[in-house]
Amino acid sequence: MQLDQLVTFYKALGDPTRVRILAILANGPLHGQALAGKLGVTPPTITHHMAKLREAGVVYERRDKNTIYFYLHEANMKGQSGAILHVLEKAKENADDDLLVDSTDVEEKKTQMALEKMQVIRSFITPEGKLKQIPAQRKKKLIVFEHMVRGLEKGRKYAEKEINEYIRQFHDDYATIRREFIMNHYMYRENGIYELNPENMWAK
Repeated sequence: MQLDQLVTFYKALGDPTRVRILAILANGPLHGQALAGKLGVTPPTITHHMAKLREAGVVYERRDKNTIYFYLHEANMKGQSGAILHVLEKAKENADDDLLVDSTDVEEKKTQMALEKMQVIRSFITPEGKLKQIPAQRKKKLIVFEHMVRGLEKGRKYAEKEINEYIRQFHDDYATIRREFIMNHYMYRENGIYELNPENMWAK
């Protein structure tokens, strides 16, 4: 992992208010106004802190009509938290600074993949949660679609109209994206009803 990525992560967590925000979001998503109320700060203060946390990849957002909800990105939190321990362990074995940049360890690869996904999301999803365009490259397309479907509820059955409205929060071409959800096994459709597949079935 690049050292500057670790620094960005720990800088973001170096503020007590941001740590409190993450602790609150661990119990479920909230919008900015609710966070401001719980913390006793102004909404602009929340906006400032969320920008830092998004940059570090520890939160992400979903839009529900006119309201943006913030979510804790648990996978990235765990990956980046473990990365520093991995670096320290490797440092005991090898004083070569290259281990901070290039590691073939399985956990390191997982962390790097998570960071690559974050970069793709930042490139194709606006801060307001809109999809700028459907990526042409399949790998990036799947990363974006996975990001989108994570806002859907497991076990819930959706009418096609509901799926269309959900996708339109991100992009107007709901028909194309809806088909991609089916083709890439994020969802299955039966008699006009849509439901999420188990994650191990999703295209990779």
